[in-house]
Amino acid sequence: MKIIRFLTLVGGLLLLWELVVDVAGLPHYILPGPMAVARAVYLKFAILLVHGFTTLIEILAGLALGTGLGAFCALTMIVSRPLKQWVLPVLVISQAIPVFALAPILVIWFGYGMASKIAMAVLIIFFPVTAAFYDGLRRTEPDLLELARVMNARPLATLRLIKIPSALPAFASGLRTATAVAPIGAVVGEWVGASSGLGYFMLHANARMQIDLMFAALFLLSVMSLILYFTIDHLLDRIIYWQKKEENPK
Repeated sequence: MKIIRFLTLVGGLLLLWELVVDVAGLPHYILPGPMAVARAVYLKFAILLVHGFTTLIEILAGLALGTGLGAFCALTMIVSRPLKQWVLPVLVISQAIPVFALAPILVIWFGYGMASKIAMAVLIIFFPVTAAFYDGLRRTEPDLLELARVMNARPLATLRLIKIPSALPAFASGLRTATAVAPIGAVVGEWVGASSGLGYFMLHANARMQIDLMFAALFLLSVMSLILYFTIDHLLDRIIYWQKKEENPK
């Protein structure tokens, strides 16, 4: 049923897009129709795949590093109160700096290759994962912690067997958010400076007023992002299977 609803929604949006273009009589350099974009995807599919592969690697690497660093930071703040007093203010202050404004600096530091785009994705992903996981860890049910204390459980065992499993739903929520925004970091980094990638391809298409190619790159990026999101979502549902049962009791 989910697939049917999704396909119906996509079909409706494409139909609305075509109607807007036809009724308003918009020129192709303002808004090309779905058929023009589909033709561009077909004609330039090979080169789109090459650039798409570069962007996908940047997204996956940024997602992996950002998630790992975020989880480690959250665990560190839970385990050590003194470290929490130093790390938490730094996290809050870091969000006052627009991440996108750091993109030119990252290009200067890490160059025009993948490293600067991965770093940009990590910066965007890091905070939602850290905040969600930390919030889940500190909201562990008091009854479970009291039971662990009565049974003389060691702090490490309490963390591993009680706090982390209890925080996994919150961690999953943060990871889903991170997966949705990860492509933003990679593409913004490519816009600032790159030699390949879908963002780089879109800039060159824009310079040549090839708007249909811009939309073709955007279409491929959207498909990649959706596949990645639904894959992560499915894996998380399989891993945190008890949450799904609680949400859908029978």
